[in-house]
Amino acid sequence: MPLRTDFIKHLLSLLGQVEHMRAWRLLKQSAVIFGLAAVYFIAGKLGLMLAFVHASATAVWPPAGISLAVLLLLGYRAWPGIALGAFLVNLTTEGTVATSLGIATGNTLEAVLGAYLVNRFANGSQAFDRARTVFKFAGLAALLSTTVSPTFGVTSLALGGFANWANYGSIWSTWWLGDIAGDIIVAPLVMLWGVNLRCRWNFQQTLEAMSLLLSIALIGLVTFVGLLPSGIKEQSLTFLCIPTLVWAAFRFGQREAATASFLFSAMAIWGTLVGSGPFASDSPHQTLLMLQMYMTVITVTALALAAVVAERKRFEMELVYLVNHDPLTELASRRRFHQELDRYLAEAKRYGTQGALLYIDLDGFKSVNDTFGHQTGDTFLTDLSLALKGRLRDTDVLARMGGDEFAVILPHTDGSSAQVLAAQLLDVIRHCPVPLGAVPFSISASIGIALFPEHGLTGDELLAHADAAMYEAKAKGRNHSRIYRPDYDSRLVDDGSQDDGSS
Repeated sequence: MPLRTDFIKHLLSLLGQVEHMRAWRLLKQSAVIFGLAAVYFIAGKLGLMLAFVHASATAVWPPAGISLAVLLLLGYRAWPGIALGAFLVNLTTEGTVATSLGIATGNTLEAVLGAYLVNRFANGSQAFDRARTVFKFAGLAALLSTTVSPTFGVTSLALGGFANWANYGSIWSTWWLGDIAGDIIVAPLVMLWGVNLRCRWNFQQTLEAMSLLLSIALIGLVTFVGLLPSGIKEQSLTFLCIPTLVWAAFRFGQREAATASFLFSAMAIWGTLVGSGPFASDSPHQTLLMLQMYMTVITVTALALAAVVAERKRFEMELVYLVNHDPLTELASRRRFHQELDRYLAEAKRYGTQGALLYIDLDGFKSVNDTFGHQTGDTFLTDLSLALKGRLRDTDVLARMGGDEFAVILPHTDGSSAQVLAAQLLDVIRHCPVPLGAVPFSISASIGIALFPEHGLTGDELLAHADAAMYEAKAKGRNHSRIYRPDYDSRLVDDGSQDDGSS
């Protein structure tokens, strides 16, 4: 009876935890939906303040970019927030419940379609990592999916009697261009900051970022707000912001390039509305259309350039990694090993420190490849590398020299400590498990030890002496280690430098 009571209590506790998790998940999802609706509503009202051709159509529509970015970052489950925000914006602007529902449906479907196309064809939330996906994003999300909202919206307004069918084309094109600008200028800003909010800048980079921000402010004010010296035409400064965008793309990245484009757009709109800048004219509507097309083009250019720079940096980092690491085991490569060895030898010369070099050769490993196949052999070498690395210190350097040969640099290590570690490594090798599914086999190793500066002050000299000691260990029956002695060189010559065919 007590056992049954305890079980029931435990079961009720688990059910309570499940219900608590469900309630917490529902609360979080509700917060996202209502938060998105509030942001959409505020951004929509600000955008509609610039509506000239129709009360519900504007060339500046940030909610399109916000909703697209949120769906790409959080998933399609956030769509109710878009629908609610769009419905409230239009219900409080012009029209009826029916027309507001029609417009909200178009806004929501546009965001969902844009997110689907970007996820399917443009690498989703990572669309700005590569130049080709930047252009796919611009074509699929900004040009194609943005035809949905104006079609639903203008048709709903015309059917409800709130728009003249004769003005359908002009209202539709304004609506479309506003959504394009929102997707290209606002969506990258939200997505890139949403993926990586932290700024990992050192002091010098922080100063450069402040200089970049100051340049954006000055150029924006001069170009778009009218702070010009007398006699200079505003049109001649139209492309003055491009070098700053190139600066942001080359020196920082996609996120900063998107931020610079957004700041220029904000200042350009402000200046244009007050009648300043190269796009100012007697028609505010035409002015905003021209301005948005201009900012859209330079934003896509800046994002593509930043993506190209990021691609090149990643490629360079991959090349450096491949040069410095063995592709199979991911241990240090032979080149990286020589660099580290030269560094520790230079330290030994300058400060009088000591160290040891271990040269490890697996005994009879060739038979494993011949009998069980190279895939089994490669898997064993990878597992063995992890086991050996786990036995070493962080300051030790383990490298694969080729085939079944490894080498270890042991800084600040004397001869006796090196012998103790060599014995431990031999034990690790003997007990390294065979790959899953393979027929059991056993592997041993022979280890040669050379000390520095005692046995040499150059990398080639130390490796040659460690190699000679390793062959002496093999001659003693394998599964042994030996510290180098000068007489090992003559024995190696007398034996004809014969290998056991293990590699």
